[in-house]
Amino acid sequence: MSEDSLSFRRMTLADVKQVMTIEREVYEFPWTERIFSDCIRVGYQCWMASVKQRIVGHAVISVTAGESHILNLSIGREYQRQGFGRQFIEFLVDQARAQDAQTMLLEVRPSNRAAISCYNAAGFNEIGSRKGYYPAANGREDALLFARHITPATDRLSG
Repeated sequence: MSEDSLSFRRMTLADVKQVMTIEREVYEFPWTERIFSDCIRVGYQCWMASVKQRIVGHAVISVTAGESHILNLSIGREYQRQGFGRQFIEFLVDQARAQDAQTMLLEVRPSNRAAISCYNAAGFNEIGSRKGYYPAANGREDALLFARHITPATDRLSG
């Protein structure tokens, strides 16, 4: 794990071009500029993560009716496997907790073993799958559905 800690700030429309650089680097089928812009405009929680003033990743979550959903979490390739994904997840959980969410959900490709390992380490459990969820080179790929219970702030265990 890196000794560096991430800092976080809200994503703005001006960040979308830089977000797309990371998005295209880490995904064969990246989100589009329009998707990110729409997420910002409709009020999803869109975040940038940096270390030593260098952007290392971005995330988008929704929080509603006691449930949160990680819609996108991306760490630039050169910053992967350094603990930044895990730090970002804990930050996102804290943001959801602050809005009284009790559960956090996410989908992940079964082929994305590094992400699955990170999510498991962060306390997520596989609870199901979604057929044909992701675009793939040969059609569609299923998604694994993961969930994590979010303990209230007053009950939180150190992690």
